Amino acid sequence: MSTKSELYADVRKQILAVVAGETSETARYATAACLLRETFGDRYFWTGFYVVDPAKGDELVVGPYQGTMGCLRIPFGKGVCGAAAATGETQLVEDVHAFPGHIACDSRSNSEIVVPVPGRDGKLAAVLDVDSTEFGAFDTEDQAGLEAICGALLTVD
Repeated sequence: MSTKSELYADVRKQILAVVAGETSETARYATAACLLRETFGDRYFWTGFYVVDPAKGDELVVGPYQGTMGCLRIPFGKGVCGAAAATGETQLVEDVHAFPGHIACDSRSNSEIVVPVPGRDGKLAAVLDVDSTEFGAFDTEDQAGLEAICGALLTVD
């Protein structure tokens, strides 16, 4: 059986192989959400992307995802996703109910990790949001694996 780090390395390779040469960011996000959910489905309750709305600049809009209904829009600075967008830093939250300003898109979510996705220009393009029904479901190993995927998702051809 593979370790969690090995699984992240494998799924990163799969994602990058599938999206090689793909110019559509939507297709890249959809592929990543699907393969992450397929790989970690037993732990991932909701897996998807919130994309920076270019018309507003300081708001995220739901993008490709796997799971239950997601929030449609999230302002920068609000909730876990908005905090990641505003700070440009990964948010690793063991108990979302204790997070100031948490947005409950689905009340079954108990822990969450949100990773910024840099665009080709180096600016924030989106955030990857992964939720779990378990408390404390994510750790620094998840953070390292997801950051490696997000760092390469739009910048590698």
